[in-house]
Amino acid sequence: MKLDEFTLPEGVIAGLRAAGKAQALRELARRGARLAGVDEAAVEKALQEREQLGSTGIGRGVALPHARLPGLKRLVGVFARLQQPIDFDAIDQQPVDLLFLLLAPENTPRDQIAALARISHLFRDAGACGALRQAPTAEAIYAIIKAQPAAGDSAKPS
Repeated sequence: MKLDEFTLPEGVIAGLRAAGKAQALRELARRGARLAGVDEAAVEKALQEREQLGSTGIGRGVALPHARLPGLKRLVGVFARLQQPIDFDAIDQQPVDLLFLLLAPENTPRDQIAALARISHLFRDAGACGALRQAPTAEAIYAIIKAQPAAGDSAKPS
C-alpha cells in the first residue's frame, strides 16, 4: 500500500494554524470530513474519543490521529504541517508539528492497520520528516508523500 492511495493533494496542508491539540483535531476533522463526504462533527467526535484512549502523538514531533467511521467508503488521509509546534501529549513529551490523520471505514481493520504501518514508516524516516518540515508548499509535501515506496518495496534501486 502506498500513501498516495488514500491521500490526495487536497489532503495536504502546508501551514496549519492551531493553538493546541483540540484545534488541530478540529481542523483535521474539517478537511477529512470534506474529503470523505462525511459529517465533520462525527469525525471530530471519533478523533476525540480515540485521543481519550491515549495520545496519538508518537514522538519526535509527529502525531497520527486516526479513527474508524461508520458509512465511510474508503481510507482517507490528511497530512498537516503546523506553522508552530503544539503540545499533543506525545509519548516523548515533545511538541508536535507533523500530523497525519487517517480515517478508515468501520469494517476494514486490515486496511487501517496497513495504512497506519505505512504512515508510521514515513514518520520513522528522519530524512523524510526533515524534508516534510522543509518543503515550501503543499505540492512539494505531496510529492514527498507520493514518492514513498509501498510496503515491502525497496527505496534503493537494485
